[in-house]
Amino acid sequence: MRIHLLCVGRRMPVWVDAGYREYAKRLPPECALRLVEIEPGHRGKGASAEVARREEGVRLLAALPKGAQLVALDERGTAWSTAQLARELAGWLAEGRDLALLVGGPEGLDDACRARADRLWSLSPLTFPHPLVRVILAEQLYRAWSLLGGHPYHRA
Repeated sequence: MRIHLLCVGRRMPVWVDAGYREYAKRLPPECALRLVEIEPGHRGKGASAEVARREEGVRLLAALPKGAQLVALDERGTAWSTAQLARELAGWLAEGRDLALLVGGPEGLDDACRARADRLWSLSPLTFPHPLVRVILAEQLYRAWSLLGGHPYHRA
């Protein structure tokens, strides 16, 4: 199984790229994490945030790997504990299908992405800056994998 992390945004700060890479490289080949950066919609003077979000939604859906299960990160989704995420990861691994995780831009995900998703997942009731989400996701996936494998990284 491959995990495809589809995120709106390019040219992230160095610390974002370094944080993401640190945790992504720790994951084993059976749940390799692959980052796909999606071009953001046009923002600026006179630009519509709604149009930008819609453009991003079209690009995100076009980038979905064929046959992948789709989980959209959304504040209205289900929040999972680390143990629950580990159980979800175990199920995804057992199923063998690729997994696509969608992360929207500053205004969130387009309705079409939420409608297409098999699941909606909320990382927290807090709102995080979208660049930070890719680091959090990589770390949490590694933590869930380490919990499944009895690795001492997760100590709770």
